[in-house]
Amino acid sequence: MPAVPYIGAGQRFRLIGWSLLLAIIAGLGLVPFCLFTTAVPLIIVTAGAPLTLLAAAMARGLANWHRDWAGRLLGEPVPRPYRQPPPEAGVIGRLMTILRDPATWRDWLWLLLNAVFGFALTLLAFVFFGGMLFYLIYPLLWSVTPQEAFGHPYGFLTINNLGEAFVVSWPVAVVFFALWWSSAPGLLRTHARLARSLLGPTEQTALRLRVQQLAESRADTVDTQAAELRRIERDLHDGAQARLVSLGMSLGLAEELLANDPEAARRLLAEARESTSTALSELRDLVRGIHPPVLADRGLDGAIRALALANPVTTDVAIDVPSRLPAPVESAAYFAIAEALANAIKHSGASKITLVVRHRDGLLDILVSDNGRGGADLSAGTGLRGIQRRLAAFDGTLAVDSPSGGPTDVRIALPCESSSPKTSPSSATA
Repeated sequence: MPAVPYIGAGQRFRLIGWSLLLAIIAGLGLVPFCLFTTAVPLIIVTAGAPLTLLAAAMARGLANWHRDWAGRLLGEPVPRPYRQPPPEAGVIGRLMTILRDPATWRDWLWLLLNAVFGFALTLLAFVFFGGMLFYLIYPLLWSVTPQEAFGHPYGFLTINNLGEAFVVSWPVAVVFFALWWSSAPGLLRTHARLARSLLGPTEQTALRLRVQQLAESRADTVDTQAAELRRIERDLHDGAQARLVSLGMSLGLAEELLANDPEAARRLLAEARESTSTALSELRDLVRGIHPPVLADRGLDGAIRALALANPVTTDVAIDVPSRLPAPVESAAYFAIAEALANAIKHSGASKITLVVRHRDGLLDILVSDNGRGGADLSAGTGLRGIQRRLAAFDGTLAVDSPSGGPTDVRIALPCESSSPKTSPSSATA
């Protein structure tokens, strides 16, 4: 499990707003809960089914929001464990899928517990901060209000002047500040862990999601391999094979003309030699597209540097990896980086690209960052989708952060173990 991110001073003050927002949402969560408990008994009549679907949609919206929030705070995404209805399912089919899904009932339990315990946890953090503010401004309140209103702040003390108001209230403000500063992150993390425990997938659901993920990645891998084979077949048919056929015809004609017209035969042999060179070059390019020789000869480090040197955009490279990784992982990483660089060159308009590759704890972490215009969308581009499909075969992940105006960060994570001792870190600029 990843370490919980540190919450700094600025973030702590932002947690004040989060505390109040979460407390309000905890109360609002009772709306879909009450709607659900009212709608389910009415399923036997016409109004029950749409009301139940509406309540489920509202509950899942709130649950998904809490999953995303808890994942960001705890530094570990909380998956969505819902079962998907068949594509052809109608209203009744969707309704039955929802009602048979254990995640649905865990959502309802979460809404109820969140309205009680979640509300208390989040509101307590806000109360500590509010108490600090109240006792900080207590002397001002004492000075502008009648003495009877704030003359006995604790029921047994009497304040006679402004100095006594400061002496009595500010130490209490310091206590409330200490309580808020020390407990607010912990209270919200406790709330996030409660959300993760109830809204996250159970062991059985996690296994089902894993099987589904593997099935999807296997299908993507098969499709990718089939497309790659078709590309190789097309390149061979349209390139090297056509040139070899032309070469055979030229050699046949030269053989016929050799006795009667040696000069024409010589010209045909010269054309055949050029066709041989061109076919050989195309075959080398084809082989390079399957598995680059530089990757086999120099490993991932050297292959990445070769990509950076050939890049028309200034590319800073920092690599900290073992001397060799498993060959399939090296190949997948190389082509993913090559595609990410090609996308940056073609679409971003960047003047500088930064490429960072590190190997830590059995994970190859890759960052391709550019200072271009941004706006890259994983769902829109075939290039990024191609990277994602290639990585899926290795349980790799691809994340894109590309706000409009830039910069763009493409993060790639590949699980892998090194096959040789680690080398020293290195960096370069191409």
